[in-house]
Amino acid sequence: MSTEYRLCELATVSLHVNDLEPDSLLDDTPKHQDRIGNVCEGGGQFLHTNGTVNGESSKNTVRKFEKREITVDSRTDTLSASGEVKLCPVHECELQLYCSTEGRLACSKCVSDGSCQGHKVTELATRATAIRNQLVDVCEKMQLQALRIERFIDHTLTAREKAVQTDANSARERVLAQVNVVREALEEEEQRLLEAIQREEERVEQCLLTQRAHWTHTVEKLTNARTSLVHTLTHSTDTMIVSSNEEINDRIEDAEGVGEPRDTEQLTLNRGCSNSKLMVGLWASALLLGPSAHRLATLHFEAQTVSPLLSLSNDQRTLTFLPKRQRQLTPYDPARFDSLPNALCSPPMSSGTHSWVLDMGTSAAFKVGVCYSSIERKGSGNAARLGYNTKSWVLSHYDGDLSFCHDGCNVGITVAKKLKTVGLLLDWTSQTLLFYDPESMSVLHVVRHAFSEPLLAACAVADQSVSIVH
Repeated sequence: MSTEYRLCELATVSLHVNDLEPDSLLDDTPKHQDRIGNVCEGGGQFLHTNGTVNGESSKNTVRKFEKREITVDSRTDTLSASGEVKLCPVHECELQLYCSTEGRLACSKCVSDGSCQGHKVTELATRATAIRNQLVDVCEKMQLQALRIERFIDHTLTAREKAVQTDANSARERVLAQVNVVREALEEEEQRLLEAIQREEERVEQCLLTQRAHWTHTVEKLTNARTSLVHTLTHSTDTMIVSSNEEINDRIEDAEGVGEPRDTEQLTLNRGCSNSKLMVGLWASALLLGPSAHRLATLHFEAQTVSPLLSLSNDQRTLTFLPKRQRQLTPYDPARFDSLPNALCSPPMSSGTHSWVLDMGTSAAFKVGVCYSSIERKGSGNAARLGYNTKSWVLSHYDGDLSFCHDGCNVGITVAKKLKTVGLLLDWTSQTLLFYDPESMSVLHVVRHAFSEPLLAACAVADQSVSIVH
């Protein structure tokens, strides 16, 4: 608050004081004292500022009315609530000083030869003026703060109320728009997939009908040829048989030219007709990011399966490939891989939906996936090599190449950048195994297989370390 504001306050107080009758200033009755007090305290105005009122000192202030002088002594500041002058309890002198060291009122004797001797002492009026000025500053700050709060309520909160309604409506519209886009895309994709499945079903059924008609006709032809040959064999004389030798050879050639029926892929439904990146991505996102996401919180490497080429951390979540000089002999265990850098995890999975993520770090050679618990553990042949038998499905990274491996067949996978983490999602109900990139949430490879045994998470490390994140 500026000095002008204070001068306005003091001018207002001055008007109130000058309005008093001259004779009333000589009146020492409580009524007169109450009126002066009301003028000083009422209306939020402050009488004392820097110890002056209308330019005169608050001590020994003199006002003249009708050639009479009225003196208002600052000693009134030491009056008690009952109107009596406060006296020093030790020296019984009027308390006109303030000891800043002890923070109490003092008399002149307390300062000269009493307990306040040598202390920092100021006049009572000076101390009172300082307190009053401090109170003026505090009240001014409070008033400014109140104005700021009112402005905050009137402007900021009101604007925020309008903004939150606008933002909420925009957010609702955005959600509805996104849901509508997803719904429309799903409906179109559903229709496309159902039509593709229908066409594939009709194709297979047509093939089956064609095959059935062909082989039915062939059976009838063979039956007729056989019946004719049997009749010739049983009812013909030697002369007749010899003379009909050419006819018999023709029938035999017809029978031999029929061939053997074979079951081909053309007679089975192509499961790829139902493949959809959109559906797989949404399905995986719903399982991984939805409220019912399943994670193997207790997944860990089983120590008895860890190869002697690897070291296992104390928390059983990190595998590290060991150089030859750091390898140590390990006790024999039928569950341990003895020649390949493999390890299996627990618990086994045979129902429900599960997902887990592994941190590859800077490893340049690793395999992650699943396998049957019946996989071979001994030797370095394909039976124990992850991805090279019918009992394991892994994602392999070696020499900068990423691929999916199963039963010795590799399917190359192209990625924009080197994977730091790899996620796996196993849905036992749909018999689906999915590999994905947790950073971009992009699907790397999908496997659909009729798993016949419980699956274990499997890992192989030939460089650096691999860790289970969750």
